[in-house]
Amino acid sequence: MNAHHPLHPTDPAILYLSRREITELIVELRTEGREFGILWPSAAPGEADIAGQRLISLGNVPASTVINLLAVLREFKRGRDGGRGAR
Repeated sequence: MNAHHPLHPTDPAILYLSRREITELIVELRTEGREFGILWPSAAPGEADIAGQRLISLGNVPASTVINLLAVLREFKRGRDGGRGAR
């Protein structure tokens, strides 16, 4: 995951993410994003894969959106904190 090289919604690597892994990403996004007002309390792994995209119920956005948003948040925090406390 890298903010400078975002994943495409149809990236084959996303299809290998389990429902549990997607749930963990959502939990991480809730935790990391809270400071920035990114709140999606109803987010959950989607029930379907559509056109090769793993979906998350936020209005059915691709899982790549959550992954890329986390990457941007991490990159911002790393820059803001001078590398301290970044994952």
